[in-house]
Amino acid sequence: MCIEVKKKCECGGRQVQFHLRDNIMDPNVLERLFCPVCSADTPINRETMLQDNDWIIEYDMTLARMYGLTRLSLSAEEINPEFIFDQGYATWREMYPGESEDIAGERERIIARKDENPKRYLQEINAWAVNRISRLKEAGWRKAMLA
Repeated sequence: MCIEVKKKCECGGRQVQFHLRDNIMDPNVLERLFCPVCSADTPINRETMLQDNDWIIEYDMTLARMYGLTRLSLSAEEINPEFIFDQGYATWREMYPGESEDIAGERERIIARKDENPKRYLQEINAWAVNRISRLKEAGWRKAMLA
């Protein structure tokens, strides 16, 4: 079971949904979020922060390490922002913030054609998904790079 958490960025301009894999981490592990606007003047602390394109997530590493030790039996040295994000313990719900809104129109246009020609629909939806992941990888989105 996974829980979703909504978090506003520091400037209040954006709200993002996070995914917490297997309820290992508590929502309080997500200390602060910086969108591309409020991240511009934010110095990166690699010990507590992860940067994904122009977004920055700051984790409460004391809390994260406590959960890593008690729930995953890992040492404190094994728990860092990259591990938390890349293993899905506190990561974007989507590939990147706002993905659902960005792809809704494209996806709906392809799905609308599924009854006309099911074989063509499957080819188009597969090609679209592969091309989309390639674009996200080229753009440097972390979750896409791991896909």
